[in-house]
Amino acid sequence: MKLDSKVRCFSRVIILIIDSLGVGELPDAARYGDEGSNTLANTARAVGGLKLPYLGRLGLGNIVEVAGVPPDPCPLASYGKLVELSEGKDTTTGHWELTGIVLSKGFPTYPQGFPREIIERFEREIGRKTLGNKPASGTEIIKELGEEHLRTGYPIVYTSADSVFQVAAHE
Repeated sequence: MKLDSKVRCFSRVIILIIDSLGVGELPDAARYGDEGSNTLANTARAVGGLKLPYLGRLGLGNIVEVAGVPPDPCPLASYGKLVELSEGKDTTTGHWELTGIVLSKGFPTYPQGFPREIIERFEREIGRKTLGNKPASGTEIIKELGEEHLRTGYPIVYTSADSVFQVAAHE
């Protein structure tokens, strides 16, 4: 196979994923209440700018305007902003899509917590009850239920806007 002279071959590729570090809303943002989302730029603005020299050299400031991270005229890496083809709003879908798996149906979400049969099976498997079972920020649910967890030893189960089954427990 003859390669075009403009095509560069690589012996190694590193994909850097920084979970939940969004660089702007997607076309379906309104479906999920995410209008105006841009975690990176909004965080940078809120703290008066960021100092990310290495990520800047890789091209981070070329993706979206970030206070403190200027665009690099000759970045050391390829960079980009992706829009998922898959349905859904969750980290797992995005990671799967990066590997070539496009979902025709999004993963279920649990805005009222996980169904009782899932929680009961989990509790049987671990041999103890759980606390929580609701959508929450990890830091907030630990503030709310952390002392009870320490007292009882029951792990805290929660989910976020996506479908991830998350467990918080003291070491």
